Amino acid sequence: MSELFSYPEFDEEGVKLLSKAGDATNDMLMDIAVYQMKAGEERSFVFAKEEMAVLLLTGEILFSWENQEKSGKRHSLIEEGPYCLHVSKETPVFVTAKEDSEILVQCTKNETAFQSVFYEPESCTNDTFGEGLWEGKMKRTVRTIFDYNNAPYSNMVNGEVITHQGGWSSYTPHEHPQPEVYYYRYERPEGFGACFIGEEAFKIKDGSCAAITGGKTHPQATAPGFPMYYCWMIRHLPENPWTTRVDDKRYLWIKETK
Repeated sequence: MSELFSYPEFDEEGVKLLSKAGDATNDMLMDIAVYQMKAGEERSFVFAKEEMAVLLLTGEILFSWENQEKSGKRHSLIEEGPYCLHVSKETPVFVTAKEDSEILVQCTKNETAFQSVFYEPESCTNDTFGEGLWEGKMKRTVRTIFDYNNAPYSNMVNGEVITHQGGWSSYTPHEHPQPEVYYYRYERPEGFGACFIGEEAFKIKDGSCAAITGGKTHPQATAPGFPMYYCWMIRHLPENPWTTRVDDKRYLWIKETK
């Protein structure tokens, strides 16, 4: 198994670890895990030094924090938008599953205290890129939950990409110095695609994970018949937040030619 790409499994507690800050072989500077929850189950999270984002992947859950409650329900990652709670350090969060559900929890160190924000589908961007180029093969939908534009106090970015069946995303090939993690899901478990990190290629499967080192290009493709979802998570660097991508100059012509 490459340090850049992995096929993690859920443990007996229903936890799938995607990334651990301080990893000796490929440090993404973020703790990221996916949690399976049975109907009626409650999980709680609080971190003394880390900000946290709790994203509903599938199912229906109740978010509770700071004397507030909000519900989120999503059964299709492809067709339905995200519900995500973003809190600063020392903020307890309780999640109760109203039905069998999965959530993703992303954390990183951040000494800045900020007001908690609950994001719903209508408060997230839902942009289409690549439309009209190359027979639609690079058309994809990008949902940005929070980034430097709307959360400059955060050390993280969180969003989602829907790669249309038979198409490409994170395209044209580009890179940035900040580390990034992708978590992939297919609604059909036999779905597959390909991930290219630098000069290495990996087979994408449902539930797989890419840990993209800063400075490496990372285009993705999915097979015909299989729209592909991935959650994309970036860690800002000190004095160098992620705000844009750096395209590989060899491929700039692709954006200018139909």
